[in-house]
Amino acid sequence: MQVHVADHPLISHKLTLLRDETTDSPTFRRLADELVTLLAYEATRDVRVHGVDVQTPVALARGVRLTDPRPLVVPILRAGLGMLEGMQRLLPTAEVGFLGMVRNEETFEAVTYAERLPDDLTGRQCYVLDPMLATGGSLAAAIAFLVQRGADHITAITLLAAPEGVARIEADLAHLDIPVTLVTAGLDERLDEHGYIVPGLGDAGDRLYGVAG
Repeated sequence: MQVHVADHPLISHKLTLLRDETTDSPTFRRLADELVTLLAYEATRDVRVHGVDVQTPVALARGVRLTDPRPLVVPILRAGLGMLEGMQRLLPTAEVGFLGMVRNEETFEAVTYAERLPDDLTGRQCYVLDPMLATGGSLAAAIAFLVQRGADHITAITLLAAPEGVARIEADLAHLDIPVTLVTAGLDERLDEHGYIVPGLGDAGDRLYGVAG
């Protein structure tokens, strides 16, 4: 697996504001949306295109267009939804699927509780959205799920990642013979005893949408 930690002053600036505990939910959502668009630019460098000719007002020009089948964007519910609009801004013609996964807080293992995806993903490039790569269980399970459906190129986009999560994904997916790339705004120090990223930014889902009592 290739790991790309985006190095850009605007990305660092927005990530710093996201980390701040005084940032309220509306501001957090806006910043996350803007940050994902910047990360999406990095993540789509290998998006598949084919050559086309277009007629400009002056002459014929050679260009490129996205190939079919179109890329598939897959936010992991619920927090991944907060990244979807930022991704669609850069890839408006991509299709969108949904994958619901939850982490067992005792075992830290991921459990799939819902999915809305094509049955056949053969030949598809997939972009998986999940704000926090902590233990890595949910993201590894999501990638394996997509590969089982036939996806042959996976890029995961996260706001933050922990070294333990990166190692978990590399170990769990070592048997896969397809390109997998992680694009993240930051690689933090470690996980704490509760499986949270340190220094991190807290629970991304709660900060995006609030805590439903």
